[in-house]
Amino acid sequence: MRYLITGGCGFLGSNLSAEVLKQGHELFLFDNLFRYGAEDNLQWLQTLGSFKHYHSDIRSYNDIEFAVKESKPDVIFHLAGQVAMTTSLINPRLDFEINVLGGHNILECVRKYAPEAIVTYSSTNKVYGDLEFINYKETDTRYIAEGYEYGFTESLPLHFESPYGCSKGATDQYMLDYARMFGLNTIVFRHSSIFGGRQFSTQDQGWIGWFVKQAVDIQSGKLKEPFTIAGNGKQVRDVLFAPDLINCYFSAIKNVAVTRGKVYNIGGGFENSLSLLELFGLLEELLAIKMEYKQLPPRQSDQKVFIAAIAKAKQDFNWQPQIDKQTAIQQMIDWVYKILS
Repeated sequence: MRYLITGGCGFLGSNLSAEVLKQGHELFLFDNLFRYGAEDNLQWLQTLGSFKHYHSDIRSYNDIEFAVKESKPDVIFHLAGQVAMTTSLINPRLDFEINVLGGHNILECVRKYAPEAIVTYSSTNKVYGDLEFINYKETDTRYIAEGYEYGFTESLPLHFESPYGCSKGATDQYMLDYARMFGLNTIVFRHSSIFGGRQFSTQDQGWIGWFVKQAVDIQSGKLKEPFTIAGNGKQVRDVLFAPDLINCYFSAIKNVAVTRGKVYNIGGGFENSLSLLELFGLLEELLAIKMEYKQLPPRQSDQKVFIAAIAKAKQDFNWQPQIDKQTAIQQMIDWVYKILS
């Protein structure tokens, strides 16, 4: 099998790339190495096996056309994207060019040059909007979405808000429509919160990794002042560890006869849901520290709760998370220690 992975040196991309190499397939990476940590991930992947790297830009149709025509992929994992809500508000044009134009470049080149290829797209829960139409119950540590306590299914109405929600949502819908109109083998994953090794988190993206880093810095004495959080810390997400995500992607493509043209909410599910405050409590227990923080106003269009209902993925391609949140958080702590050492 020949795999082309856009954003192949990012967090998700490098994890999937490593699995492709482990399984002995041909690997083609497409990444402009713009994102922090991408060059480190590229160097790490080079220790695992040989592959072709296109140091190219997803916004360039010519770059994508060349890579698709040359690699002749059987599978494309389309992961390249602008991934931060805050960045989309600062530079909405850049967000559009990367997420919408880049996604359409992939689809058109597949339609013309690799119509049999399987294409997966990493979409987002943000396509559902801020979910403020829901009634929320507030407890000491979290919000609870009344009527959706065990998660949101794919039937939840789409409601694009923010430039990021619009750009990811547009390509989400293009992916599904190219399956309907042109017969392409596209699969859309609407992700909740994903974390794991090879992730270089920032304050704007990768919240689990970012707050694990704050905790490790508190333990080591590097962090002298309280860190900041947006909102009251009761926001809830279901968290998914990278190895479970890898299993999701490969299971879905193996069952493409069922999964093509479909969308799946993918996350850790209710059992692996966490609020910020609950994460802080877990980190305090694991590291014997006190998480001291200051509150900032909530971020624009932030969801109080998102938990993915993952029954459809279980039904269609027999996938569900295997790694519990406590085990995963401990492994994330180990990863942060490693990159800080």
